[in-house]
Amino acid sequence: MRMKRVFLLGLIGVSIFLGGCSSLFRDSEEEHIKKVYIRVQDYTGEEYRQPFGKKTDKIAEANRDVIEEATIKYFQETYKTDVKVHNMVGVLKGVKVFVESIGEPHFYTYAYVQIQDNEVLTHLIGAEDYKIQSAIQGGLYHMIFEEEFRKLDDYLESLAEERRVTGITKEALQNAGGLGFMTPYYFINMLSTEAAIKPVYDLYLRDPDASKKELRNAFDKNLFDAENLFINIQLFMSDKGDEPSEEIFNRVTKDLEEMSGIPKATYSFTLNDNLIQKETSVGSKENSLSREFPNEIIRK
Repeated sequence: MRMKRVFLLGLIGVSIFLGGCSSLFRDSEEEHIKKVYIRVQDYTGEEYRQPFGKKTDKIAEANRDVIEEATIKYFQETYKTDVKVHNMVGVLKGVKVFVESIGEPHFYTYAYVQIQDNEVLTHLIGAEDYKIQSAIQGGLYHMIFEEEFRKLDDYLESLAEERRVTGITKEALQNAGGLGFMTPYYFINMLSTEAAIKPVYDLYLRDPDASKKELRNAFDKNLFDAENLFINIQLFMSDKGDEPSEEIFNRVTKDLEEMSGIPKATYSFTLNDNLIQKETSVGSKENSLSREFPNEIIRK
């Protein structure tokens, strides 16, 4: 009898121990999620970080006015575009400067300013030209096909009004976007081989004040290939803790396949839960539902 009692007490002890460990693991996981992720509605992009950027981040902040002036001048001279600076994020040997164009074509992008031996080298400012070109071209495409994009925008906004899904905040676009033409729900990018938009881009660089009509007339629709232009839609569940809804995912996918009057392009669609990574601004996770390469929706 005594042995049986000892055995039962031992089982109870093990049970309590395992239960305690389970609680500890759960708390640890919850703390990790809280540290790494944030609700998308609360994300402003100010939490965005780059590897090895702590030191240069402080130097950049101390020289913010100089960097801002150099960046604005760089975009005016190189791309005939006025921009405003929203955020500076330290990187290895430099700083990444996030900007937004003023007026149309509208886009978000970034440039780099080098920092060496604690000195800001504004004369070494630069950017990845193909990314800036893609950003401007995406803004131009949106600009000259505003009616088609209005239909897409109205549709996505109507989804958000149902309060089951949402997009990222405007502040996140400004502080950590940099992907070209962007809205809270999607961004545009295109391949350098897209020939139809090239005359529009060339005209804009020659004459930034060209009218919307002139820009649209420069678009060579005979050369357009929808597989060179991508509209990447990303939505989030509105409520914290909600898993991505298959019902919503299937409905949006079907609508994108069948809606008339939306822009010609290759569409991808991702539906995430409610959380976004603070330091990377990435929303996609293992539980995300995606329609993407090589199974995108091509609207010709």
